Amino acid sequence: MMSKEFLSGNDAFAEGVRLARPQVISVYPITPQTTVVERLSEMVEDKSLNCELIHVESEHSALSCAIGASAMGARTFTATSSQGLLYMAECLQYASGGRFPIVMMNANRSTALPWNIYGDQRDSLSQLDSGWIQVYVEDAQESLDMALQSFLIAENPLVSTPVMVNLDGFLLTHTYETVEIPSQADADRFLPSFQTENKMSLDHPKNLGFTVGPDDNQEFKYIQHRAMLESKRIIAETDEKFGGIFGRRYGGLTKGYLIDDADYILITLGSITGLCREVADELRSKGEKVGVLKLRFLRPFPLDELAAALKNAKAIGVLEKDISFGYEGTVYTNVNSVIAQNGLCLQTYNFIAGLGGRDITKDNIKEMFDQLKTGGDRVNFIGMGVNINE
Repeated sequence: MMSKEFLSGNDAFAEGVRLARPQVISVYPITPQTTVVERLSEMVEDKSLNCELIHVESEHSALSCAIGASAMGARTFTATSSQGLLYMAECLQYASGGRFPIVMMNANRSTALPWNIYGDQRDSLSQLDSGWIQVYVEDAQESLDMALQSFLIAENPLVSTPVMVNLDGFLLTHTYETVEIPSQADADRFLPSFQTENKMSLDHPKNLGFTVGPDDNQEFKYIQHRAMLESKRIIAETDEKFGGIFGRRYGGLTKGYLIDDADYILITLGSITGLCREVADELRSKGEKVGVLKLRFLRPFPLDELAAALKNAKAIGVLEKDISFGYEGTVYTNVNSVIAQNGLCLQTYNFIAGLGGRDITKDNIKEMFDQLKTGGDRVNFIGMGVNINE
């Protein structure tokens, strides 16, 4: 039967991984990811999780180990954060190019320098082109649920692509809330045991991890690209199946709030979405037609869903914890591409906030909505504490 517990985002994700019955988990600690693999280690120790838990010497080794295990046909999990994810960058391409359906949790954390252990999303957004599906979760319940969903998405033969699930560091990884934990029987009904032909086998030998020259390389990359596009349909089907069994649906690639008649829409990622909804409710009570659109997936990118959601808006803002130095936020660039492709006539603004874990307040969000109505600079750094020009 389903149970309820008071869990952090990290603990909730560990429960989701346990329910997925991975066969190999490779672990290396890094703040604020560490408690995920600590909980999984305890589960292996107390026999509530039957799998091989492998302690390795670095983040690079953690993903290398996961690749090797997946190449043997094992359901595989690992986790990382920030500099650890960047240390894995070489292996990210190997995992996606090898079509190994690894699931990895990334605790979003600022990247050095200056050295900082608090949360922004520059780590994962820097790896959008690595060939991994990327999903950003809002709360602890979604963390647990996406641990389960991600394995089903990744392992679908039409997708066969690794998935990175991103949790905002500390704001989500280390804060607690009530979480529904499904029964193992229901989890098994949702997620069957892993079967794949993309593995080493003496009975059916295959060439894995091979070299391809200019005559064929582009075709392999095209096939990989098509699989990422196909994952859009699989993500929607997975969400629907999950809702049918557990009663919770997340909307697939995006989740809108009060957007149907909204003139002004704020686009968000991750845990800040809840506070933005609260502000939208306050402004709606004053007669302001505002809404919030949560981007759940950045890869595959929800082009059609965004175009449909934004088509009647007058102005939109993209709130992100990221900056592509010398230009604008990466999410903003992606959103503007949708607007250009679909010929939408609306003003767009980029709100860069929360870098290095800086708090984003209700007043900050109201300031963003105000700018959508009144206009202003295209790229805005919100909540600056000092005048750096003095």
